[in-house]
Amino acid sequence: MDRIMALEERIAHLMRAQEELSDVVARQAQEITRLERRVGLLLEREADREAMAGAIPLADQRPPHW
Repeated sequence: MDRIMALEERIAHLMRAQEELSDVVARQAQEITRLERRVGLLLEREADREAMAGAIPLADQRPPHW
């Protein structure tokens, strides 16, 4: 009987840990999505700024050591 109770306790702890980890992963997914949106906006903003300045975009420039 004690063995069954010990197993039930372990299962309860594992289920709680699994739920907490699931919540963490969900929050991280939301944060990654938010950060991807922000990076995309920053890339667009920089591309617009380079286009207005008439400069060659940094992505198309050769590195200085070439």
